[in-house]
Amino acid sequence: MGPTAKPLALTLGDPAGIGPDVTLLAFAARNREAIPPFVLIGDETVLAERAESLGLSIPIAKIAAPADAAQIFPDALPVLPTAVSGPVVAGQPSLEAMDAVKRSIEIAVALVQDGEARAVVTNPVSKSHLYRAGFAFPGHTEYLASLASGDATPLHPVMMLVAGPFKVVPTTIHIPLKDVERTLTRDLLAETIKITNRDLRRFFGYDRPRLAVSGLNPHAGEQGSLGREEVEIIEPVIAEARAEGLDVSGPYPADTLFHEAARERYDAAICMYHDQALVPFKTLAFEEGVNVTLGLPFVRTSPDHGTAFDIAGTGKTNPRSLIEALRLASAMSQTAADEA
Repeated sequence: MGPTAKPLALTLGDPAGIGPDVTLLAFAARNREAIPPFVLIGDETVLAERAESLGLSIPIAKIAAPADAAQIFPDALPVLPTAVSGPVVAGQPSLEAMDAVKRSIEIAVALVQDGEARAVVTNPVSKSHLYRAGFAFPGHTEYLASLASGDATPLHPVMMLVAGPFKVVPTTIHIPLKDVERTLTRDLLAETIKITNRDLRRFFGYDRPRLAVSGLNPHAGEQGSLGREEVEIIEPVIAEARAEGLDVSGPYPADTLFHEAARERYDAAICMYHDQALVPFKTLAFEEGVNVTLGLPFVRTSPDHGTAFDIAGTGKTNPRSLIEALRLASAMSQTAADEA
């Protein structure tokens, strides 16, 4: 089975959230939106019940292997069965379902590693409920990196948010704001820049990506008068990256990095902490944003939204972000295959 014939592996996400809703709506739009074949790793009963509650008439077909998905996809939503324990009620998450949530992610990664799927696309999970069920990772990103590395040297995952040409990367991710200063090191920033540059080439086809780096402090530190991180950490890393031939510039004040004219001058903006990157990104591209994990040996994308328990099963869900995540995963995996 050639690379383009392989399906995308779509995870279940939290079954009480909007994952089932957006999955069904994305499948319903498969022809209009030119969505590549995917297989959902989840519980077909959950999908059937959610489809009924949403008034959607969507055939659902259990399959034995991902290779069956391409033939079935034009007529029915292919599901690789993974049973969910306990009842599933839209908008009411339960700890009983967390084993199935984790198992779905593990199966998706294994399918890609075994060459049976092209890429991993993940539906949103509830980190708070996973934590209560004993989940030991800050989020999806770190868990995927652990699964991908196995017993080998741990991988360094990098989160990137994508909406067409607009791409942002937070250097520190899911940590309290008070911990950013001590977590932000030269090594961390240098590795983030290196991985972003490499994977923009590998998965997006850039010859020499233009990377714009933000400062940490207001006004990028005002030459040290508003903080020393720019002088002691960020500027030296940028200089080293440029000496290695990378097209990296900055540090720029974060408050002037995201207006339209500024965005035309770079291919990706590398920020210092989570909200510094995600607040402007979600303000400009809330519906169509896609979360991409760089630094993995395979493609992983995800909708850039959460479980939205408050609207699960109500028919108010917009599937645009999942549609874009599926399409981007397909494009990225195709670029990687072409470059190989």
